[in-house]
Amino acid sequence: MELFTPDFGLIFWMFVAFAVLFLLLWKFAWPAIMKGVDSRAELIDQGVLYAREAKEQLDYAKQQAEEFEAQARSRQADILREADRMKSQIIEEARSEAAREAKKEMDAAKVAIEQARKEAQQTFRDQVSAAALEIAGQVLGKQLSDTATQAKLVDNLLDKIESAD
Repeated sequence: MELFTPDFGLIFWMFVAFAVLFLLLWKFAWPAIMKGVDSRAELIDQGVLYAREAKEQLDYAKQQAEEFEAQARSRQADILREADRMKSQIIEEARSEAAREAKKEMDAAKVAIEQARKEAQQTFRDQVSAAALEIAGQVLGKQLSDTATQAKLVDNLLDKIESAD
């Protein structure tokens, strides 16, 4: 059973070796380990702080992007409203211009029709007077030999006919 029961000297020297090792570690290694742990903790704290700042900046950037997007939508709506108003105005101006042009054409057509009617009346009057003179000349013979007298007689007859209408 000697294997399971250590000798007092062995235990003593093991305890002395452990105490020396513990003192060396406590004096030299422990401060370096603690310094490393502290620097690592500080680095982690800084990383957390940087992450928070980055999150705040990202949130601020998102908020600004949403504001810019809302402004862009508002501008787009304004531009579309203005374009629609301009379209309506252009259409109304085109309609007005077309109506003016149509009125001009109608007035010109009325004037042309009136002129053609007057020309046709004058032509008809001339033809009727020539026919009446020919008939009168055959009926009356030589009584109306003067052309001025003939034209006066025909004009009087036509005026009577027009006033009867």
